[in-house]
Formats: sequence, structure tokens, C-alpha cells
Amino acid sequence: MSISKRLRFEVFKRDGFRCAYCGKTPPQVTLEADHIIPKASGGKDVLDNLVSACFDCNRGKAHISLEKIPQSLIDNADVLKEKQAQMREYQKHLERIDAQYDALVNRIQDIFHISHKFDFTEKSRLSVRQFIETIGIEEAEKSMRIATNKFPDEPESTFRYFCGICVRRCKGIGSPIEEKGWK
Repeated sequence: MSISKRLRFEVFKRDGFRCAYCGKTPPQVTLEADHIIPKASGGKDVLDNLVSACFDCNRGKAHISLEKIPQSLIDNADVLKEKQAQMREYQKHLERIDAQYDALVNRIQDIFHISHKFDFTEKSRLSVRQFIETIGIEEAEKSMRIATNKFPDEPESTFRYFCGICVRRCKGIGSPIEEKGWK
């Protein structure tokens, strides 16, 4: 049974698309997945038993067992582990930021909800988040208060007016907040 394309690609990705023996990369060479413990000696088709090798190095090695993993592979594995750890931490960081913005969007929704008893749609939440990112939570809250006071019985008009106020603030055009003394 031959090594699957998927497993071969995972080996190449892990090894940085570089031959473990000579360091060459495509298109200079064609890579193959080489067994550290040869299949003839009981080696398995598993990621931990495979390395990237160019055609010439793999054919030159043949079925000879590697006594140890080449240092370049160890270094690549360490770099890959570090990248993966950093990506996990970065993902957690982004999730924390999303949670913080969700809480801020909820503050705007709470103001809206007092008059209208409706929750924002997902699209509306994204718009509100963008406004908060651009003009800040205080200005967004003030803008929603103005909009709910102007249209206390019309949720769609309230939200459109809120968006209009926020867009004007984003563009730096005069603010109804300042004009009406809402500070």
C-alpha cells in the first residue's frame, strides 16, 4: 500500500517542503515521503516515521534505516510546534477581543431594547461593532440614545437613524450629538 497523497502533503508541510538530507526545495527537486524506519524493517506509513526527501536522496538511501532524525527535521519540527503554539495563543487572543466587542455591542443593544424589545440581527451586530471600533463606545451609546428618542416606536427607523449618526461621526461631519447637547 502506498502513502496517501494527504499524508505525503502533511509530511511536506511539516518539513517546510525541504529535503531532510540535502535541503533542496521544489521546483529544483521533486519531493517524496521517505520512511525513517524502512517498511522492509517494519516501519509504518505514519507521520512520525516519514520525512521529506528529494528523489535523488531517497533513491540513494534506499531501504537503509536512519540511525537518527536529521537535525534539520528536528529544527523544523521545533519551529512548527512554536508556530502552532503561537497560532493557538493568537486565536485565543482574537476570541477574547471578540468577547469584549460582543459585550460592547450588547450595551448598545440594551439601549435599543428598552424602546423596541427586539434583538439585533447578526448583520446589525456587525455594523454596531464597526461603529464602536471607529467612534468608540461612548459615542455609539450617545448615538443610539438620540435615535431611540427620535423614533421610540419605529425600530427600523431607529436603527437607520443610529447608523446615519454613526456614519457622520466616522466621516468627521458635524455631529447631532454635539448639536443637541448630548454629551
